[in-house]
Amino acid sequence: MLDKITPLVITFNEAENILRTIPKLTWARRIVVVDSGSSDGTLEILQRVSQIQVLHRKFDNFAAQCNFGLSHIDTDWVLSLDADYELSDELIRELSKLVPNDDVDGFMVRFVYRIFGKDLSGSLYPPRIVLYRRVRAVYENEGHGHKVRIQGKTVNLHGHIFHDDRKPLSRWFASQQSYAKYETDHLLEHKATLIKASDKLRLSTWIPVVLILPYLYFVKGCWRDSRHGWYYALQRLHAEAAIALEILDRRLRDKCER
Repeated sequence: MLDKITPLVITFNEAENILRTIPKLTWARRIVVVDSGSSDGTLEILQRVSQIQVLHRKFDNFAAQCNFGLSHIDTDWVLSLDADYELSDELIRELSKLVPNDDVDGFMVRFVYRIFGKDLSGSLYPPRIVLYRRVRAVYENEGHGHKVRIQGKTVNLHGHIFHDDRKPLSRWFASQQSYAKYETDHLLEHKATLIKASDKLRLSTWIPVVLILPYLYFVKGCWRDSRHGWYYALQRLHAEAAIALEILDRRLRDKCER
């Protein structure tokens, strides 16, 4: 199965992360990377691996980057990864033995969230479809992120992927402001048709902010992870607060301007 899979990775200044991602992909005959102008040494790192083909595209949104990458892949299956993902050895072994049924078009994988290399007891990061038939997939934007739409059946894999983003905290803060804007656009535009309970709660602006710390710390068990768990919980608090402030800002400005 491995020879039928092409990994697809999206990058922009990922030097802190890509050194852990790529070594777990060297089983692939070809690795496609879509880069949007890295200047931190990411491209130099990628050049060291002969299987990697770097495609360059100016960033407009994640879905467009991924769909551009898909158009340059010719294998039956695609393994779509963020640059801060690291395949577990268990998942690699599972992929090597995988024989998909004809009616299966995608596979979902769960994540183990890491903070500076330490596995957390729990997180808010959901499972994702990362392996899919190329001809049955298309990416669409959703909030600040993106989601692959699969035409057929999807099933779960047993192996997991580690998520461990070690980019500077200053860049994380800057990203959250941008993410909050896109999330608010999505929430306010689709508020009448929202399905996920978390999205509906965000429109209240206060419930997620009040509940996020006790939920992560006690329900998800981050108290077991010492400073790493506290670090993650504070990150999530900041992210929810940024979205709440963006929603409130728009509502208050709109009321003031009437």
